[in-house]
Amino acid sequence: MTGTTSEELLAAQACLRLLHTARATLSDSASVSPVAAATLLAGPMAEADEALRRAGLAGNEAMLLDRIYDLAPPPRAADPARRPAAERTPMPRSRTREGSQS
Repeated sequence: MTGTTSEELLAAQACLRLLHTARATLSDSASVSPVAAATLLAGPMAEADEALRRAGLAGNEAMLLDRIYDLAPPPRAADPARRPAAERTPMPRSRTREGSQS
């Protein structure tokens, strides 16, 4: 995390908590009324707003997203199973049954 202050880190964490709370709250709109959703989200929204203000990130979405990306774990090195399919070498197929009707 290069260049990320502790206040920026706290703001990014607060925004991630808000995101996870919003996903959980709004994922089943049939069982959570809009009033209940607003009540559940009020605390995390206030926390995120205050953390953004303290970090000087309020209104600066690009910088905020950079701080959030700083929280992501680094990618694993050379794990072939995690590479995109287009980059993987296809496995050779057996042709013994191909086209056979027997």
